[in-house]
Amino acid sequence: MGEVWFEVKRVGNIMRVTAIDPRTGTEVITIADPKRGDHAIKLLAARKLAYVIEKNRKKHLGLK
Repeated sequence: MGEVWFEVKRVGNIMRVTAIDPRTGTEVITIADPKRGDHAIKLLAARKLAYVIEKNRKKHLGLK
């Protein structure tokens, strides 16, 4: 995956992470435990973003 933009906000006892692929405009939001650390939280969001992009690509191509 290429460039990913992140926005990380603490909301009470959780971290709300928005990950955006600037190439496709795809955006996902995930929540995580702040004890996990910034790197792990961003990695989780990036993986979810990659999953959604691939799912959308397959849907667009008519694949399962």
